[in-house]
Amino acid sequence: MFGRLGAPEIILILVVIVLLFGAKKLPDMARSLGKSARILKSEAKAMKEEGNTASAPAPTGNEQPPAQRTIKAAPGDVTSSRPVNEPTDTTQR
Repeated sequence: MFGRLGAPEIILILVVIVLLFGAKKLPDMARSLGKSARILKSEAKAMKEEGNTASAPAPTGNEQPPAQRTIKAAPGDVTSSRPVNEPTDTTQR
């Protein structure tokens, strides 16, 4: 029943979406969806890098704490940048 979508069905769905949301809102929705995808990608990359550094040997005590990271929502988007306070590991003393 819903297995095959042809060109007429896809065009009808797109027309309904344009009628529901309006032509002005669609670019803004696409832009915000793109920003969300970039944030998700950068967070996943940061988590993967954090996982790789977690398997590194423990610090000897002479090392300085890592610098504070800044997560950006989009390249060049300075208004939504925010510093991130990384949690410190208090289990090792």
